[in-house]
Amino acid sequence: MRVHVETRGSGRPVVFTHGIGATRHTFDSVAADLSADHTVITWDLPGHGDSEVFADRAAYERDRVLEDLDDIVAGCHESPILAGHSLGGYLTLAWAVSRPGRAAALAIMATGPGFRDAEKRQAWNDRSERNAHRFGVAPQAAEMNLQHDASVIEGLADIDLPVALLVGDADNAQLIGGMQYLEAKLAHATLDVVAGGDHAMHEGEHAATVAAAIRGLDTRIEAT
Repeated sequence: MRVHVETRGSGRPVVFTHGIGATRHTFDSVAADLSADHTVITWDLPGHGDSEVFADRAAYERDRVLEDLDDIVAGCHESPILAGHSLGGYLTLAWAVSRPGRAAALAIMATGPGFRDAEKRQAWNDRSERNAHRFGVAPQAAEMNLQHDASVIEGLADIDLPVALLVGDADNAQLIGGMQYLEAKLAHATLDVVAGGDHAMHEGEHAATVAAAIRGLDTRIEAT
């Protein structure tokens, strides 16, 4: 395995994927709560935290990063809940679209659905390239944040899983709108707009809210 992975607790596995510029430690508060009754798995994306910084840009392409997630899921003792924040949420959706039936449920935090329009994708990609230095990652790692197709937004209707969506009401208005779009397009999604929550709401006082939403997925999984 080419990425750094940390596992704690026991019970149904929950795999957390962080956003660009963050590390697995962004989930420490939620993981401390959930590990009382779940196996919590956190990992550092390539070029982040304790994972290797690759010189080759191809090492950060979406499909290659999804293979890292494949390796982690393969080690789970049962189908996991996949949880992702920001870029990690987008990658989680991409994994669920391309690997149907392999996850038990999804928890998506502060994530957009991507773009159908090629010009809008290119504008997003241009901004991501320009702003990569702000996240403290190697320039080539910005590749993970780029969108080269519309596979996620076009595949949302095919995700037949319980999904918990969470976004803070103090987050970016466009992002809140994106989460509302996800709620409308995902067949089994519920959206929790967390009062007072910002983009990193899972790190602070709202960590318990995030943990509770993930625990709520256990009941929904059993009901399917």
